[in-house]
Amino acid sequence: MENAFDMNMIGDFVPTLTAYLPVTLYILTLSLLFGFVLGLFLALPRIYNIPIVNQLAKVYISFFRGTPIMVQLFIVFYGIPALTGLIGIDTSKMDPFYAAVATYALSNAAAAAEIIRAGVGSVDKGQTEAAYSIGLSGSQAFRRIVLPQALVQAFPNMGNMVISSLKDTSLAFSIGVMDMSGRGQTLITSSNHSLEVYIALSIVYYAVAVLFEWFFRVAEKRIKKNQTRIVTVFDMNIH
Repeated sequence: MENAFDMNMIGDFVPTLTAYLPVTLYILTLSLLFGFVLGLFLALPRIYNIPIVNQLAKVYISFFRGTPIMVQLFIVFYGIPALTGLIGIDTSKMDPFYAAVATYALSNAAAAAEIIRAGVGSVDKGQTEAAYSIGLSGSQAFRRIVLPQALVQAFPNMGNMVISSLKDTSLAFSIGVMDMSGRGQTLITSSNHSLEVYIALSIVYYAVAVLFEWFFRVAEKRIKKNQTRIVTVFDMNIH
């Protein structure tokens, strides 16, 4: 039975939950890094319309964007031991932390692929043609000219993806990860003050999200200033 609401307990729970914030941020950071790299490889066949690979990338992206993250967590957490068991490798005691990182990385890759593809599509095709005119190959033009500008265009959406992924990590406790939400569940069990715990969790998550929003806003302004300089130098080299 729930105990009577106690406002003071929110203040007690916040520092307790914040102590587990590094675990949440660690999951977030690793999953974003791996997700971005995989997302880039998924975006390339979509951008250049590579037969078969493009279709596979479409299915991958559609699946991970169209299914709940909790379902994905359970599929990865229970699916990896099932698959490795077929080749005689026992991963049934795998740390759920790694399953969480893998799941969020796979999910973030689908979102990153679409963001990168949209960013590349927003770059003026004249930039690529100009790169060819000064002797750059297709891969060099993409790496040096198109991709940097595409990432600048995609930066605001990348920021939204990071904040969205931060909120998604709150479900990692469902497979046994002891992050902020996982610690929150143990506090609920031991104190019978679930409302206070959830309010404390919302305060911590909101504070981190606001901090991220501020960081991306400042970073976006600086990146756009540098982009203007880069494009100016590139145009000067052409002429």
